[in-house]
Amino acid sequence: MSTDTLEHIKNIISVIPEKPGCYEYFDEKGTIIYVGKAKNLKRRVSSYFNKQQDNIKTRVLVKQIRDIKYFVVETEEDAFLLENNLIKQYRPRYNVLLKDDKTYPSIVVKNEYFPRVYQTRNIVRDGSKYYGPYPSVYTAKVMLQLIKELYPIRTCRYPLTPESIREGKYKVCLEYHIKRCKGPCEGLQSLEEYQQNITEIKEILRGNISQVSRHLFDEMQRLANELKFEEAQKLKEKYEAIENYRSKSTVVPPMLHNIDVFSITENDPSVYINYLHIGNGAVVQAYTFEYKKRLDESKEELLTLGIIEMRQRFQSRAKEIIVPFPIDMSLEGVNFTIPQRGDKKKLLDLSIMNGKQYKIDKLKQAEKLNPEQRNTRLLKEIQDMLHLKELPVQIECFDNSNIQGSDAVAACVVFKMGKPSKQDYRKYNIKTVVGPDDYASMKEVVRRRYQRALDEQTPLPNLIITDGGKGQMEVVRSVIEDELHLSIPIAGLAKDSHHRTAELLFGFPPEVIGMKLDSPLFHLLTRIQDEVHRFAITFHRDKRSKKQNHSELDDIKGIGEKSKTALLKKFKSVKRIKEASLEELGEVIGKAKAKQLKEGLNMPIK
Repeated sequence: MSTDTLEHIKNIISVIPEKPGCYEYFDEKGTIIYVGKAKNLKRRVSSYFNKQQDNIKTRVLVKQIRDIKYFVVETEEDAFLLENNLIKQYRPRYNVLLKDDKTYPSIVVKNEYFPRVYQTRNIVRDGSKYYGPYPSVYTAKVMLQLIKELYPIRTCRYPLTPESIREGKYKVCLEYHIKRCKGPCEGLQSLEEYQQNITEIKEILRGNISQVSRHLFDEMQRLANELKFEEAQKLKEKYEAIENYRSKSTVVPPMLHNIDVFSITENDPSVYINYLHIGNGAVVQAYTFEYKKRLDESKEELLTLGIIEMRQRFQSRAKEIIVPFPIDMSLEGVNFTIPQRGDKKKLLDLSIMNGKQYKIDKLKQAEKLNPEQRNTRLLKEIQDMLHLKELPVQIECFDNSNIQGSDAVAACVVFKMGKPSKQDYRKYNIKTVVGPDDYASMKEVVRRRYQRALDEQTPLPNLIITDGGKGQMEVVRSVIEDELHLSIPIAGLAKDSHHRTAELLFGFPPEVIGMKLDSPLFHLLTRIQDEVHRFAITFHRDKRSKKQNHSELDDIKGIGEKSKTALLKKFKSVKRIKEASLEELGEVIGKAKAKQLKEGLNMPIK
C-alpha cells in the first residue's frame, strides 16, 4: 500500500463516526471487495489498519484496500439488514458466499371477488395475501393439497364480478362436476360461504391449524346434535384430514408458538445453518442453507448473518430466537434463548440434528461426483483423531506369519490415499530369528524396510500400523525412534477373541482411541488389517507349498522347470530318472543337459 493511499485511508478513518452502520472496501479498480457491519464504525474500521492481522486472508484483503465508504444507520438491527442486502447485491470477493440465493415459492390468496389460492414465485403488490416462502416446491404442494382436500375452491381464471355472475357470462367446468368446486361462477355458491372457507384457509396458512381444527370439531358436534348427520360426516372428514396433518408436523407442545430456532454445523470451509420456525406446536418452516467462508469468519459471525438472512427471506416476526451459544446480536423486541433442558432444548437438538444430516447428505453427494473426496475425508478423520501433524496419505501396516516357528515370514502392505498400492507391497523372509519370536521378527522387518528407505531416499509413511497390541507397537517404536532416529506416528490394531478388529491403539503409553464399529473409518482400518493378514498368510502358504514340492532336480544347475516337467512326464519319478542312461535322458532334454543332470545327481555316466 503506497504512502498516498495510506494517508487517504487515515483521513477517512479520522472522520468516521462512532455509530452503528455498514462499511465497504474498494480495490484499485473501484470494485467492492468487502462489506461489513459494526456497532461502532470508527472502532471496527480502524482495527483493520492499526494492528497486525493474524489471519493471512485478512492481511491480503487489507493490502488491496484503496478506498472506504460507509453508511450510518439508527440501530444495530438496521446494520445487520443493510449488510445482508449489500452482500447479496454486490457479492464481494472476500465476504462469505451464500450458496443458495434462489427465489422460493409462496402460496397466495388472490385479492379477487372469489379469491383463488395457488403457488407462485412472483410477489405482486395488489392487495393479495402471500404466505411463506416455503423451503421447497414439494412443501408448498403438500400444503395446497391439504387445502384442496378440505375446501372446494375455484381454480379457474375467470375475472368473476357480481355483474358477470348475474349475467351468466361463465359456465361451470369439470372441477364442479367432480365436486372440487361449488360453481361460484354461475352463482351456485354464495360469497359468504366461500369467504368462510377462505378465512379458515388463511388460518391454516398462518400455522393456526389447531384453531381451525377446534372450529371444525365444534361445528361437527353441533350438526350431529341437530341430527344433520350427512353434513356432520363431511365436517368429520375435514377434521380427520387436518388432524392427520397435525400429527405428522407436531414435535413440541402446542403452547410453544412463534419461535425461531437456529443451529450451525461446521465443515471447513463450509458451514450449514439450520432454521426452524415453530407455530402452535408445529414446525411450520424448516430449511438448511450453506455459507462458504472467505476470511476464516467465526461461527458467531456466520450465525448472525444466517439469522438475518432467514428472518428476512421467510418474513419471520418471531419474538423469541433459540440459538446454541451466545452471540453478539440484539434485535428490537426479540429475546435470544440458549436452552439447557426441556422442550426448547429438544427443539434446538432437532435443529442441530437436521444441520448434521444436511452436512452428511452434502458429503455423500460430493463423494458420488468425486470418489477421492471420501478417502480424503476418512484420512482427515484419522488425522484429527490421532492429532497427526500431516494427513496420513501413506499408511504402512506389518504382520508376521509362521507355524511353530517354521518358515517364518512377514509382510508389509501400503495404502496411499486410503487405497491399496499393491506395487508397493513387500514380502520378507525372516533371516536372523530362530524359533517363534514375533517381536524379534517384527523388529528385523521394520529395521530392514526403513533402513533401506533411508539408504535409497524413498518416501517414508505418514503412519505405521502394527497388526497387534502394545507389545508390537513398542517393538516398532524402538526401531523407528531409538535405532533409526525417525519420527513416524505408530498405531496398533488389536483383535478380539473372535479374531475381529476390536480397537485402535495410539500413543506411548498406548491408549484406546474410540471408534464407532459401523463407521466408514472403522471399515477402512479393518480393511488394512485384513489385507496385511491376507498378504502374509498367502506368502507363508506359498513358501510352505514350494518346500513340500521341492525335489533333488530343483538344485541342479541348468535344469529348469521346463526340463524338470519333461523328465517327470517321461520317467514318472526321480528314482527312475537316476536309473536312466545318458542316451535315454538325452532324448528328452538333450545330450548336454543330460550330462549336467548325471553330474548333479552324482550318478556315473553310462
